[in-house]
Amino acid sequence: MIRKLVLFIGDPANSKKVKKIGIAMLIVTFISDFFVHREHVHYIWDRIPGWGALYGFVSCVIIILASKFYGHQCRIMRDEDYYND
Repeated sequence: MIRKLVLFIGDPANSKKVKKIGIAMLIVTFISDFFVHREHVHYIWDRIPGWGALYGFVSCVIIILASKFYGHQCRIMRDEDYYND
């Protein structure tokens, strides 16, 4: 079962299907957040439907951009054949 799933996800012919499935899962998760009861929240922004999804997405994008900037500007990233020279 897991082998079939990994082969399905890893196959380039299924990339459009995998992308559509992922987007559908994100949309369902975002919409389901509108049905959560929010009576006892600690922070005011926790009352906003979809806040967790938005916060998580923006946080991941910032982490990726910051690590790419840090890797390129501080010369941490190397070429593929760096050790072969």
